[in-house]
Amino acid sequence: MTSTSNQSRRHFLGTLAAAPLAAAMPAAWAQTASLKISHQFPGGTLTEGDFRDRLVRTFAQQVNEKTRGALKFEIYPGSSLMKTNAQFSALRKGALDMSLVPLNYAGGEVPETNIGLMPGLVTSYQQGAAWKNAEVGKELARILGEKGVVIVSWIWQAGGVASRGKPIVEPADAKGMKVRGGSREMDLILKEAGAAVVTLPSNEIYAAMQTGAMDAAMTSSTSFMSFRLEEVAKALTTGRDKAYWYMFEPLMMSKAVFERLPKDQQAVIMAVGAEMEQFAIKAAQADDIAVAQVYQKAGAKVVDLNAEVVKKWQDIARNTAWKDFAARNANCAKLLALAEKTV
Repeated sequence: MTSTSNQSRRHFLGTLAAAPLAAAMPAAWAQTASLKISHQFPGGTLTEGDFRDRLVRTFAQQVNEKTRGALKFEIYPGSSLMKTNAQFSALRKGALDMSLVPLNYAGGEVPETNIGLMPGLVTSYQQGAAWKNAEVGKELARILGEKGVVIVSWIWQAGGVASRGKPIVEPADAKGMKVRGGSREMDLILKEAGAAVVTLPSNEIYAAMQTGAMDAAMTSSTSFMSFRLEEVAKALTTGRDKAYWYMFEPLMMSKAVFERLPKDQQAVIMAVGAEMEQFAIKAAQADDIAVAQVYQKAGAKVVDLNAEVVKKWQDIARNTAWKDFAARNANCAKLLALAEKTV
């Protein structure tokens, strides 16, 4: 037998041997893809660092395992792939595959997303978690779907206020101070309280407080620690018991990218995304407690809110931020009405 005949026979036998394995493999796993996940928070590992980075890494690992390596992920923390405020628009266009980003950062582009940081609207983790399967969550998912974005994990975080001087507890405490609220709606209640508002993403707070361009900043418990704000703050109002500042910070995916994947891979992404939600709640609540300890150790004055104080902020919000949001368009009015039903 000639050398050419031997090669042909070996090729035929190799193909035959591999055939049963290929037939046994789900069709979806035969299609491979590498997806990029961007976020603004400091990078870490699966077990150390900002829980939002850990969540993304855990999500990526589990999806990779469940798809037998068909879906791979590249993770870009610290806005290393693109600027923080560019992420949502990139998701919509299919220029970015996935991102974990505060939804309200997209408020200038899609007004409805400002409901993700509406002061006093969500006042507990249980209430926030209930959105996913409630009418408000279905309506929000529908609106985002029309804008080209899929919510993969529903993540809420409580937050508070870090100050260079006196703590901001009552609305009157904010008068005359330069404060970062984190959303258009939060800014409205701060203005009503007599504060001057400063607008920037959470990863730029440190520099602004360090230089005195800002007196105080509202952000999540996790960000207070991840961005080392205890180095520039003398007081902290926590969200560990009561809070009027709850941010919706979902893991999202470009709808165009999602729909290009086989149904089996889509199902794995959504299933793992749902599994991450309990991890997020536990981690966020743990950070609400840990942040107080970090700031106390750094010598800052740490104070908590009570129901009476939260109601004062909520009353201002109802007459300013809520009213303004509902007047933006019919979708906003409907979202707010549905959210008020979810208590």
